[in-house]
Amino acid sequence: MSVMDQLTLRREGTARKGLAGTCSGAQSEGMADIWRVQLPGRPLLTIHDTRWDNGERDLVLYQPAVVPEMPAPLSNLHNRRRAGIQADGGRRLRIMGWVAVPGDRPRFKKTFTTAEFADVCGIDDLRHLTARPGVDLDAAWCGPHPHLVDLDRPQDTDSLQHALYFPQDDTETPVVFYVLSRIAPTLRHIGWLPGLVRS
Repeated sequence: MSVMDQLTLRREGTARKGLAGTCSGAQSEGMADIWRVQLPGRPLLTIHDTRWDNGERDLVLYQPAVVPEMPAPLSNLHNRRRAGIQADGGRRLRIMGWVAVPGDRPRFKKTFTTAEFADVCGIDDLRHLTARPGVDLDAAWCGPHPHLVDLDRPQDTDSLQHALYFPQDDTETPVVFYVLSRIAPTLRHIGWLPGLVRS
């Protein structure tokens, strides 16, 4: 499946994961769906979408035993700051819209205006993703003054935490969102993907 120009994503089976720490810090075993991210002429990247036996679920750029040669900003993204997937209180799941800020050591920014968020992740890619049935980009938290997250007219005044909501049986959408928000900004930073065209 093509996620954006040049970048493809494909599922390649599952792997049992031994006892390890989950996002909450609990110890659990689990089963990971394995996804491969490929760019022409570049090393394969591997994402693990792990369903832990204790009920948690997360996504991470998996670090293999031998990491192929790649620039430090990308190599240092391996096994850092997993993206947790949670129930939203209904029949859907959500993944937080935190973005990997490129640099030698990955750090994550949690709040953006919707215009800033779309500018970093790619507005066309986000629109394409949220056109899927049951998929919405919205505020992560409902406050006294909920913010309208509108990708047709992204607001540029109030910073908030964004989250992507998707159906429970949708295994592909959270992985694509993880690529757009965590991996692609770093790939652009190191020149493996072209910069986004700002509209």
